[in-house]
Amino acid sequence: MAYDLITMGRIGVDLYPLQTGVPLPQVTSFGKFLGGSATNVAVAAARLGRHTAVITRTGDDPFGTYLHEALKGFGVDDRWVTPVPGLPTPVTFCEVFPPDDFPLYFYRRPKAPDLEIDAHELDLDAIRDARVFWITGTGLSEEPSRTATLAALAHRAKSGTTVFDLDWRPMFWTDPDAARPFYEEALRHTTVAVGNLDEVEVATGVREPHAAARALLDAGVELAVVKQGPKGVLAVDRDGATAEVPPLPVNVLNGLGAGDAFGGSLVHGLLAGWDLEKTMRHANAAGAIVASRLECSSAMPTEDEIEAAVTAGAVK
Repeated sequence: MAYDLITMGRIGVDLYPLQTGVPLPQVTSFGKFLGGSATNVAVAAARLGRHTAVITRTGDDPFGTYLHEALKGFGVDDRWVTPVPGLPTPVTFCEVFPPDDFPLYFYRRPKAPDLEIDAHELDLDAIRDARVFWITGTGLSEEPSRTATLAALAHRAKSGTTVFDLDWRPMFWTDPDAARPFYEEALRHTTVAVGNLDEVEVATGVREPHAAARALLDAGVELAVVKQGPKGVLAVDRDGATAEVPPLPVNVLNGLGAGDAFGGSLVHGLLAGWDLEKTMRHANAAGAIVASRLECSSAMPTEDEIEAAVTAGAVK
């Protein structure tokens, strides 16, 4: 049976402080969670009842074992999660200063295993047959992951829904100009592009949301989704349909997983055939719910929780 969603990209262990408003040097206890944006999107969609899998790589170490156990616990197929001898599983620390300051510290040296995905290892038939295939900008940042990502996109040839999470992480690139040609190539093969204002600017060279959405459509996608932070989200499709949805009021605890929850709900809405506004409202609500919680993967909401937030017009 074809998957509802296959994602390809980062995985790692998130070590998040259990104290908020405390600088990292003074933190005394941490929680350990499954992390990585592409992986979290697969978890978020699985929480909504979708059949999901992730293509990624870990270290051959106890943290890698933990990630397999966590994926299985969340109902995400881990058959394409394989170890890389000699490279440690990545660890990410953050600081939590609500409502809008969450510095991230990536430990991905000498190289992250998820950047060792090789084109020859891919199950291209499964990628082509998945109802939704999801890739990220980080996967384009180094070889052999870059070639593998582009090979998967080319083989899929826009069958079904193919989502490009622009996922701009400046610490993984020398500068935006180095990333833009690879982003442009990926956009030619994808049907949906999702990104915040910084990310759409990297991809298109323009920052104004409506202009950026038009530039993404001109680059080849069928649907452009521009996340505008406190101004909500803008979605524009090739047929001219537009939805601009404000954010839900929420007491933010940790905003880091909100975008991944948004992504999982976006996939769910696209698969369900919802109209653009309903899809965006539910995705916004999913993101807001996770922003109200400390963790990312284990905080992903259920469909009932999202529906309750949409109905209430706020996260309570």
